[in-house]
Amino acid sequence: MKNFYSLYEHNLARVGLCNFTVCLADPYSNSEKIIQLALKAHQECVALCVFPELSLTGYSIEDLRLQDSLSNAVKETIELICDASQSLMPVLIFGAPVVFKGALYNCAVVIHKGKILGVVPKSYLPGYREFYEARQFVDGQLIVNESIVFNKQNVPFGVDLLFKAEDYPDLLIGTEICEDLWVPIPPSSYACMAGATVIANLSASNITVGKADQRSLLCQTQSSRGICAYLYTAAGNGESTTDLAWDGQLSIFENGELLAQTERFPKGDNFLYADIDLDLIRQERLQRGTFHQYYAKHPPYRLIAFKLQPSNDTIGLQRPLERFPFVPSEVHRLEQDCYEAYMIQVSALKQRIQASKAQRMIIGVSGGLDSTQALLVAVQAADDLEMDRQSIYGYTMPAFGTGKETKNNAESLMKSLGIHWECLDISDTARQMLKDIGHPYAENKPVYDITFENVQAGLRTDYLFRLANLHNGIVVGTGDLSELALGWCTYGVGDQMSHYHVNAGLPKTLIQHLIRWVVQSRFFSEETGRVLQEILNTEISPELIPAKDAKSIQSTESIIGPYALQDFNLYYFLRYGLKPSKIAFLAYHIWSNSCKGSWPAGYPDTKKTDYNLCEIRHWLEIFIKRFFAFSQFKRSAMPNGPKILAGGSLSPRGDWRAPSDGNANIWLRELENVPFD
Repeated sequence: MKNFYSLYEHNLARVGLCNFTVCLADPYSNSEKIIQLALKAHQECVALCVFPELSLTGYSIEDLRLQDSLSNAVKETIELICDASQSLMPVLIFGAPVVFKGALYNCAVVIHKGKILGVVPKSYLPGYREFYEARQFVDGQLIVNESIVFNKQNVPFGVDLLFKAEDYPDLLIGTEICEDLWVPIPPSSYACMAGATVIANLSASNITVGKADQRSLLCQTQSSRGICAYLYTAAGNGESTTDLAWDGQLSIFENGELLAQTERFPKGDNFLYADIDLDLIRQERLQRGTFHQYYAKHPPYRLIAFKLQPSNDTIGLQRPLERFPFVPSEVHRLEQDCYEAYMIQVSALKQRIQASKAQRMIIGVSGGLDSTQALLVAVQAADDLEMDRQSIYGYTMPAFGTGKETKNNAESLMKSLGIHWECLDISDTARQMLKDIGHPYAENKPVYDITFENVQAGLRTDYLFRLANLHNGIVVGTGDLSELALGWCTYGVGDQMSHYHVNAGLPKTLIQHLIRWVVQSRFFSEETGRVLQEILNTEISPELIPAKDAKSIQSTESIIGPYALQDFNLYYFLRYGLKPSKIAFLAYHIWSNSCKGSWPAGYPDTKKTDYNLCEIRHWLEIFIKRFFAFSQFKRSAMPNGPKILAGGSLSPRGDWRAPSDGNANIWLRELENVPFD
């Protein structure tokens, strides 16, 4: 890899949108503005720069469009922009009225490095309410396989043009103009199905009350349905206000998400840019098989090739990126996600209880995050089903490594929730098993190996299953998505197994916020809320090895890595199938010391930690090794449990199917592209 820190090495393309104070019916003045802004885009390493509809002349000039003087000026200034673009990197797309075979068309002109790549006419002309485009223009929806002469050169002309970067395989640009987006099947739908990953919409779009929201909804929807980046430019300052007004908003969407947007009603020139991730677009299309199941009644597109020759410099990353991709940082969205995740768990568990005709729910409560969340869900399910809370049997099962704090928290939580609870100390039983199998610990030797740990974990689950038999109940599983990914669960008769796995679709980072949300929502008593806060403040630990003091408590994250980083890795590995080097690149830009990423609402200051690239690389290597070597055979035999997040699940019956005896060789080899500093 030439430059790990370069956008273009990771298939990210910087795209820009511009508008300016247009000079009505003066292509010479407007071309100067276009050139100035194109130079600014070049300086910011922008690959594609888009201007509004008819920006070369102004949109609101009405019948002046039909004047020969204007037509001649348009031809001359297009050539001026061509000449000025010879040393610039961006592909430039701007709007102009173009005469073709004696008729006038509202067009997008596409230029790159001194060459007109093509001219695309507007397909649909509005002639309703305030719009009178059909008075001057002819619609171009039937124009295909044509060419037009500019400066003695034949230039492709028609609605069948897509522009492909030869040195940037996933950058394929389609265009449409304003009204084209508002029809039932926009031209960009066909362009996306033909492979376009970026759609540039050149709009004028006057503003009325409420219209901005409708425009944004259309753009967002089209970017989602087309699985593409959708760039929208609206005309602003300088357009005639004889009967209309203009807000000049610029917006960049990617696969249904807003990447960047300007304020409306700018005071002067407007320039917006963001980095679109072509890997995410390509992977989403690859995974969504129905995207390719289409029968488009549209002529084949002509691919117009060009060489972008992108900068390989280190220029930073300009796009929204969440530290916790499973946990939105926006407060309202986080509350909504927590509500939906919680209710998915509750409704799924209710259905399983009713279907199994179970009279009890059996759950092991350790005082940790996972068992706490599972217990809260069980109590909510019991309340909804009008079952007595005493039908929930909670057990804390201390052994050699159990801490006093977590045991007290577990018991306090069960008491406050009013469930049936007991403390079953499994130390003697575990000691007997260690003796029976000839383990050194039985001879008072401090050998704390995996056998020592799993004897305790296995016995706990064995007790729970037999208690379920005894009380005609089901065992509610507590393990989470992060643990399933990393293999941090004891197989078979251990915490990998249960009758129903309510947390299987929840990553550890979201569980913490779910518990905080439960506290804030006051579903349970103030005493329960106080205990939950104590649990949130406790170190994450399996508590399987005896600790001399609080400082020597076994730390999960010191072994398998910080859950914050590992959940980040899991999201981009599972949801999008990205290469390790790409995941590390994204993690570096959001988790390094110099990052400016936001933290989710309510995230404690004491846990805010940054990571350098060496640490990111190390924990990503641990993630890859554990995901393949220690985990898949456990996932292949995991119990039922609900999918909760769009980011994916690891159920072999749902999102993830893989061989239990696979290997991580090619992922580890690709990770070598990440430097150590």
